[in-house]
Amino acid sequence: TASCDFNSSFICIGSPPIAFTSNDTSNKMFSSKVLFSLSFLASASAFQPGAFGSITSRQTTALNADAATESPNIALDRIKNQFAESGQRFDASFDNMVKGAFPGALSNEELETRVVKILSGKGYDSTNTLLCTSLCCDELARTLEDDFVGAFGNNFNLGGLAGFPFAGNTGFGAMSAHVPDDGYCLLVYGPHVGIAKDGTIGKVERQGIDLIDNCCGSAIAASNYVKGITDGGATLSTNIQEFTDFQQGAVQELILPHGKRLSDAANRMHELPYALYDSQDLLVRDIVGTGAGSIKAGLAMLGGIQINTGPDTLDYFHPLRFDYLNNDGEVVDDMLPLLTQ
Repeated sequence: TASCDFNSSFICIGSPPIAFTSNDTSNKMFSSKVLFSLSFLASASAFQPGAFGSITSRQTTALNADAATESPNIALDRIKNQFAESGQRFDASFDNMVKGAFPGALSNEELETRVVKILSGKGYDSTNTLLCTSLCCDELARTLEDDFVGAFGNNFNLGGLAGFPFAGNTGFGAMSAHVPDDGYCLLVYGPHVGIAKDGTIGKVERQGIDLIDNCCGSAIAASNYVKGITDGGATLSTNIQEFTDFQQGAVQELILPHGKRLSDAANRMHELPYALYDSQDLLVRDIVGTGAGSIKAGLAMLGGIQINTGPDTLDYFHPLRFDYLNNDGEVVDDMLPLLTQ
């Protein structure tokens, strides 16, 4: 049996381990790449079609077997109480400013109330639904997530920096297996952008911080990267993208095709989340299409722009897609007009 020296960087692949000393930088980089490759292959193989057999044949959950269908009114009352206790207050002048900057935006309270009413007509309730989100890592993005958790229960997270679905096909396959038997999934996805009290887009006040901060920081950094390329000011580098920041590298490359669009925009910070959304929507559609066979009773997809505000005001969401898919992965109902009317 091989022993591993925990004072060194090492890879244990069978016996003996491959060990590198702590001052061997190039070898440590190589070990990271090997470990990443192995973990990727292992996780991907776990969700090959053959692996799903044991998952889909699992026993019916106690939640699904014993819970009675919840009345939509109970969920709506829970939403009302949740926002009353949140400390966030409706401000009419601020509401007009946000909706003037983002026509079609709804407050989170408006959004959630309407979504619950619409989906209750499809059979959704907190006893038979798994919430799934692909939102940014930023703590501000948790507000929308937590609001929907209050209505449907805990969520499965697919998202990473800027809201891109970095969990990919493997994550979607795992999530689908966790949906209650004969139950539903609500997938909420999209990038986020801040708007400060003075109306500045791309900035936001944060709790306990005097500085009015960037939002979304990852998106703005990616935008600056793209601007450096389109404007010709980028610094030539032979460095490859490192694993320790691969998500940010991916965000940059995924909005690179929108470089001219961003350069031509009257307000780059306003256009940026919509460019990000278009890239994310393409990825989400591909992931859902690949995993369509694992959808159970139905899947609702709510995509759009999350709009974060300061600690004392409601957050908003600009819905751009609200589709209902059957268990064959076919869009059978475009619910966006119901949501935005």
